[in-house]
Amino acid sequence: MTAAPEHTPTMVRRTVSELIVPFTPLCMVIFLICAGYLAIGIPSSWMTLTLSGLAMGMMYFIMSTGLTLVFGLMDVINFGHGAFVSLGAFVGVTVLLQLGAFSESPVLWQNIAAVLLSICAAMAVCAAVGWGFERLIVRPVYGSHLNQILVTMGGLIVAEQLIIVFWGPEEIYFSRPEMLKGSTEILGATVEKFRVLVVSLGLAVFALMRWVLRRTKIGLIVRAGVEDREMVMALGYRLRLVFVGVFVAGSALAGFGGAVWGMYQEVITAHMGNQALILIFIVVIIGGLGSVEGCFIGALLVGLMQNYVAFLAPKFALLSNIGLMVAILMWRPMGMIPVVKAK
Repeated sequence: MTAAPEHTPTMVRRTVSELIVPFTPLCMVIFLICAGYLAIGIPSSWMTLTLSGLAMGMMYFIMSTGLTLVFGLMDVINFGHGAFVSLGAFVGVTVLLQLGAFSESPVLWQNIAAVLLSICAAMAVCAAVGWGFERLIVRPVYGSHLNQILVTMGGLIVAEQLIIVFWGPEEIYFSRPEMLKGSTEILGATVEKFRVLVVSLGLAVFALMRWVLRRTKIGLIVRAGVEDREMVMALGYRLRLVFVGVFVAGSALAGFGGAVWGMYQEVITAHMGNQALILIFIVVIIGGLGSVEGCFIGALLVGLMQNYVAFLAPKFALLSNIGLMVAILMWRPMGMIPVVKAK
């Protein structure tokens, strides 16, 4: 018997470019902030726009994070996502108005409790409606993208009309809770108090989703299902139930985002979810399908870009985000932090 050839393992040192690549998306946020400073030139205005843009990005993240998981895991193009944003806004505001004693109180914790209860109610209703939506509308068209677009768009239109039936066709104006009105100063910049709360909620959602996806068994199954669903099913896991759970969670998060978005706007309409759908899809596409981290960074980029351009050239605010999406896709066709493999 001949002896095995000797082999000395070698350690290959990673190059500087390989070390930097994982942090490139975050560096883009920093670069955009610096570019905004150079373009605006007024430190106080820049700081106000930056903090407001980060808060706006958090709202986009909350509304988009459910869609990116549904898109990534289930391969479902759900144009009905906007309906859950609108429904969450109406349910959240309805509950908030019923909690007048808390929302009109001069005590901050009571105001925050009213907001959180409204958000919980919006999430519960949207989760229940999402379960029925998946079962009746989405399930029959699994695997057919064209049918998914047609059916979910039809579901969006029907949902908007049902909202009009229950709440009426008129816009509903209201006021935020007493202690969340007005603005405060942070680092010399004037920022609305409600936006500070939104940033806190967005960071909490991001941290919770990262923990669930990376530290729990169900998160492991979801991430594995995004990358290779056939293998997960071959291992004996009932991925169909995971599909339903992800869709319900995505609907609940859309309701969360809708409630926050409605309270920020202080006016709600049946079509508000449809109007936000363009930016939601831009965030999902920029971030990469199935990636919560990518969705988070994409939302920050969209929020900052929209605020900066709206200040410098208001007519090009939406166009700037479309240009941002095109530029990122030319650089990384699968998005900044893609999880789903090309099909």
